[in-house]
Amino acid sequence: MPKAQETVLEIDLGALAHNYKTILSQVPENVKFMAVIKAYAYGNDSINIARKLEELGADYFAVAYIQEGVRLRQAGITTPIMIFHPQQENFDQLIENCLEPSLYSDRLLTDFIATAEKLGQKDYPVHIKFNTGMNRLGFSPKKVETVFERLATTSAIKVHSVFSHLAASDDWQEREFTLQQINTFRKIAARFVEEFSYEPILHVCNTSAIFNYPEAAMSMVRCGIGLYGFGNDKEIDKKLKPVGTLKTLISQIQHLEEGETVGYNRTFKATRPSRIATLPLGYADGIHRKYGNEKTGVLVHEQFAPIVGNICMDILMIDVTDIDCEEGDQVVIFGEQPHATDFAAAGKTISYELITGISQRVTRRIIQA
Repeated sequence: MPKAQETVLEIDLGALAHNYKTILSQVPENVKFMAVIKAYAYGNDSINIARKLEELGADYFAVAYIQEGVRLRQAGITTPIMIFHPQQENFDQLIENCLEPSLYSDRLLTDFIATAEKLGQKDYPVHIKFNTGMNRLGFSPKKVETVFERLATTSAIKVHSVFSHLAASDDWQEREFTLQQINTFRKIAARFVEEFSYEPILHVCNTSAIFNYPEAAMSMVRCGIGLYGFGNDKEIDKKLKPVGTLKTLISQIQHLEEGETVGYNRTFKATRPSRIATLPLGYADGIHRKYGNEKTGVLVHEQFAPIVGNICMDILMIDVTDIDCEEGDQVVIFGEQPHATDFAAAGKTISYELITGISQRVTRRIIQA
């Protein structure tokens, strides 16, 4: 095997295309597709991911913050971009960059209308979010009439979509609650059409709901984690391919005698003569201390090597006593194997937290389709 040069996150655009097409095959014809590329496209590379998804035909993008959208516009992305969590102090910049806000509170709606009117906008596209049970962001269903009355007072904005967010579409034990959310949203949507005599884009399905509640696809679906190879279900995971593979190299190999210890606080003690490999990767890169002390491991020449001792800021150690390897050899932290879902579970967390937490100091290497 050739020697590795540095720690890299390889981003496979072929895997992205596979996931996009696999997910799209679950969606009824003529339903739009919103690709969620917030948080650097879930820790990958939002610009290259967006360019590939634009090429594949995604109808909408969604990010969390205005600056994320500005960055995409500066890179030449022209697809409509919804901002999940816009803030009033950046509304001018949002409009300047043709970004579309999600409006979910009285304050936000009032402030955005004021800004749009001040800037002389006409029918500026906005998205109205209703809270149907997530209890995180969104107008209460009880405020439907108040929201509609406020929207009717201005021509500066126009509602392009109405949406909500499902709380547990991946959990069959919560099926009744999920169906209740979907039903509540349908009622809100029907009232909107009755009030304004047109149907905006309607969307409530996230990745899990695309697979588990295809009847709720409505006129658009929003997909985030699935695009990057994770479906919140082992069977769905089998249909998808991880886009990101985190790789590093062996910096040095230490030879320990029985009884010698490794790392801070000496939490690993060799019970036999051992070979311990040091890797240039640590909690500053997103591999947190919770994965240390043999909670999980990595692959060296396709063989499992447990992480030993406490993970350091820039370094972690693995036991390679039974593996034929040398300094400079490549190590796979997660990808197809170990799968990020399993790696994350060893730290009692989820793939989302692991992959979005990979530091920006880790080099991104694009693998073309």
